Amino acid sequence: MPNSATTPYTPQPGRYTGCMHYARCGRSGVLLPRISLGFWHHFGQADDFARSRALACHAFDHGVTHFDLANNYGPPPGSAEETLGRLMATDLAPYRDELFISTKAGYEMWPGPYGNWGSRKSLMASLDQSLRRMKLDYVDLFYSHRYDPETPLEETLQALIDVVRQGKALYVGLSRWPLEATKRAVAYLAARDCPPLAYQGRLNMFDQAPVDDGILSYCREAGMGFVGFSPLAQGLLTDRYLQGIPADSRMAQQRFLKSDALTPQRLEQLHALNRTARAQGRTLAQMALRWVLQQEGVTTVLVGAGSVEQLDQNLQALRQA
Repeated sequence: MPNSATTPYTPQPGRYTGCMHYARCGRSGVLLPRISLGFWHHFGQADDFARSRALACHAFDHGVTHFDLANNYGPPPGSAEETLGRLMATDLAPYRDELFISTKAGYEMWPGPYGNWGSRKSLMASLDQSLRRMKLDYVDLFYSHRYDPETPLEETLQALIDVVRQGKALYVGLSRWPLEATKRAVAYLAARDCPPLAYQGRLNMFDQAPVDDGILSYCREAGMGFVGFSPLAQGLLTDRYLQGIPADSRMAQQRFLKSDALTPQRLEQLHALNRTARAQGRTLAQMALRWVLQQEGVTTVLVGAGSVEQLDQNLQALRQA
């Protein structure tokens, strides 16, 4: 980790011999770290760049090679990718080939009819913008961020194929698509020698939709990796809310996590889970992360730590038997 803003960054030489484990992503040659760093939170324009830099470099120092972004991450939209661009310029460009960087397009990004959803126009323009912001020639993985019911499936999928053929992405993936559309997409892409590498979906102890809906089992069957996001339910599955709602929390600020999520029944569940975690010698967050990682077919989970200390706590989940 860099000691100061002016100190050149040199990654730890033992970054691949520590606690990090890697899993094969579906039936591909790609190995992803079991815990990856998500840029959804803590990397926007409103966040301190020194802290963002410390998080990214500390993650890489500990074998976290996969950074996950999207065009609309911030706030404001686009600023998380700009932060990565700054990191590439200041620290990470010499290590580009050690990094696996993903981004997405599909949610509202700019005004007018082409800044949203899954048209060829929207996806290709968005990826071009993302590459400029991140100061990259290509991304390792480009996702369709959500299924577009109004655009012909073939149009969205052909755009994904073409960004690979143009060299702007090495692999493509699907995020939050419904099962039947996912099946059609896999068949279409595989028939054109561009099988999807991964599916990204929300999975945690409170939200098991990918298991219940058959997405996770289908990914295993189809040879796709599964990338789980929100493994800690936006921070709910931590000790943060066991004594109520802290004034500086996401829930207090109504950012992504609403106060009505902390019902008396949910709080009782959290206390019960926390007692189980303590009995195992783990924190609630570590137990929640391990639960996701133990689901058959899960390749990696995305964490969005707000500090180096919090990231270290998350990584400890890998060190426990």
